[in-house]
Amino acid sequence: MPLYGYMGYVPNTASSTDEIMAGIFGASAASNAAAQSTTQGDITNDRQLSDPPDDSISAVKFSPNANFLALSSWNKQMSIYQIMDDGSSAGKARYEFNGPVLSTQWSKDGTKLFGGAADNTARMVDLAANITSGPGTTVGGHDQPIRCIETMEHNGSPMLITGSWDRTIKYWDLRQQTPAATVQCKDRVYSMSLRKQLLAVACADRWIEMINLNDPGKSARTIQSPLKWQTRVVSCFQGGQTGDGEGFAIGSIEGRCAIQYVDDKQSSNNFSFKCHRQNIQNQRDAANVYPVNAISFHPEHGTFSTAGSDGTFHFWDKDAKHRLKGYPEVGGTISATDFNHTGTIFAYAVSYDWSKGYAHNTPQYPNKVMLHPIQPDECKPRPTNKKR
Repeated sequence: MPLYGYMGYVPNTASSTDEIMAGIFGASAASNAAAQSTTQGDITNDRQLSDPPDDSISAVKFSPNANFLALSSWNKQMSIYQIMDDGSSAGKARYEFNGPVLSTQWSKDGTKLFGGAADNTARMVDLAANITSGPGTTVGGHDQPIRCIETMEHNGSPMLITGSWDRTIKYWDLRQQTPAATVQCKDRVYSMSLRKQLLAVACADRWIEMINLNDPGKSARTIQSPLKWQTRVVSCFQGGQTGDGEGFAIGSIEGRCAIQYVDDKQSSNNFSFKCHRQNIQNQRDAANVYPVNAISFHPEHGTFSTAGSDGTFHFWDKDAKHRLKGYPEVGGTISATDFNHTGTIFAYAVSYDWSKGYAHNTPQYPNKVMLHPIQPDECKPRPTNKKR
């Protein structure tokens, strides 16, 4: 039986987000929405993923069409979990690499899973083959560790995009052993995001490469981040309720996030804001500043989350330039986040983010993934009167 059949995915037939929420994590999660303040979020109903990795979690990625969650970890493993409607979870597959797995991503149809690792390889698992363990199939390679991966389709066939510390992006046709194309970047690749035809690549020294996938063999434009310090994450968005065009959000180590549009005609909409900072008691003009490690866009509303080394996450409305919800500290740095395909579950990994070097990655540091049920009002954008 194919792995998807073994996993037993049954599509949710609820007709609205409210109906879905009534089934996810139980009725108590939905009833607690009324107890929340306007901007203070509640994490008391968040559920912990069963049997998480025993080392830092580098990425969490939901399947594009089912409630399966893939994790990549510094323990040299890539794993798949099934998330049930009541918030419980079960491990379904685990794959071994020869080095820390720094990224993971699903194919667009959800039938394949990819991982990029510090052993300089990218590997693929074909879920239809019912393979639940082993090393997977090597489908790409670089001269240095592969930090980021994305997937796309070209003429109906899946393709893999890899970004590496060797300063290159490579496109892989899964039927060939050599890259279909290679793009030389300005510096080491730290983060990468794809939405429709926009591929944004964040590199060292604050460089951002913008690639139009209609012409994927070169950068359409290269800029330096509007933020002053090292980039940790980039995440693409496509329009919004105001009808604005495509762009991306950038998170940096300085506790700042920037919204950047691709079209120069919309440059007046670019802005940045402070986040993931903590005021120091009795010091009026001083604050502890934490890296922004993860940015995820809601699949329905276009609002987004930020998560950081301060151990908090927040939901934001970029069009209204407004914070929707902020959440209390979760007991450790948040290294990765993602929404599921319906936008009803928000997964966040509480594990060491390496922001203070290897000496701070102690055996006592938590390694867990939490599942937050999204209430109907948590991620909805504010009403806008802006004319299109």
